[in-house]
Amino acid sequence: MAERKRMANYELLRIVAMVMVVILHFLSRSDNLIALDMPLDSVRVLGTLLESFCLVAVNTYLFISGYFSVKSTFKISRAAGFLCQIWFYTLLILFVCKVMGISTVVDSKGIYGLIEYLFPIETEHYWFAASYFMLYLLTPVLGAAVKNMSKKQMEVTLGGLLILFSVIKSISPVVFAFDRYGYDLPWFICVYLLAAYLGRYGFPFLEKKGWLVYVGSCFIGFLMNLSMWFLSQRWDSFRYYFTVPFHYNFIFCLSGAVGLFYGFSKIRIREGTWAEMIRRLGSLSFGIYLLHEHIDLRYLWYDFIKEVINPQGNKGIFYFFWELICCVLLLFVAGIVIDWLRSSLFARVGKRFYETKPGRWLKKVDGCFAVSNGKEG
Repeated sequence: MAERKRMANYELLRIVAMVMVVILHFLSRSDNLIALDMPLDSVRVLGTLLESFCLVAVNTYLFISGYFSVKSTFKISRAAGFLCQIWFYTLLILFVCKVMGISTVVDSKGIYGLIEYLFPIETEHYWFAASYFMLYLLTPVLGAAVKNMSKKQMEVTLGGLLILFSVIKSISPVVFAFDRYGYDLPWFICVYLLAAYLGRYGFPFLEKKGWLVYVGSCFIGFLMNLSMWFLSQRWDSFRYYFTVPFHYNFIFCLSGAVGLFYGFSKIRIREGTWAEMIRRLGSLSFGIYLLHEHIDLRYLWYDFIKEVINPQGNKGIFYFFWELICCVLLLFVAGIVIDWLRSSLFARVGKRFYETKPGRWLKKVDGCFAVSNGKEG
């Protein structure tokens, strides 16, 4: 069966979400966010406002996957390919760093550091990739649940999960030991199931007011964060809640991601060269994350780029935007080019691999899941 083309508007959203991730990391690395023990200034306020509108990126990425999960088929070969993609970056960048004389985790931890490159999922070399990989392994189970549960059953289950993982922590003035701020598999499952539910049953209000929900949710999160800063200057008891509006499982961070998704659902991209280009860039965009968040590069790339584009370390809004634009463009282009090379290499190797006995076995396993979903293998 021929695989259906991905919708270009959602691939554009995937690209936008990855750009948002780079912006979030830029704001953190450049220290341009409101901090409790730092005075307010225009750049920090602007950076925090920008962060509030980009923080939905992680939930958005998950939402895209969950929304179309009912129509997709699990493939163990896809999971293996994703794992090989992670290994490609962990080991290649380690090799390049060693050749260039850049200090690595292996240099500081020895054989124990090498484990972080060889077992990137188990060690959370990339925390998002690790949780996303485990989520994908669970999609046959989650997909079966979504397809076999009634609407009411889904609503009750989702309601309980969201109350447990999002609503309660969003209003609690104290941190719970149970709460991981959305940086974990349980929260990924929540977002995935919510997206799958909406993909199956829809939600008219969100379909009509997606952009309003996105902008409103993000702006509320920003105002709450700013308010907590002022309150924390007088009462220390507000210091924890200052961070809550920027947790991934904060209720308005979730609603903002849902709103952004539905906002992009209204974008129409005519089939042709541009649509194909967007699809191609969307398929390569995850390489941007794997490149700049590599354990040996995540705290180096900003200082390196800044040394080139702003060696004097000038401050101000102009230099803030100058650094932001340069970092996003350079990391985006570098990530896309490297992942294009990787995908070309994987395509050639994969073609030969599937002619081998292990490759044929892998195809056979994929067929088992296709049959279980009522599709031709």
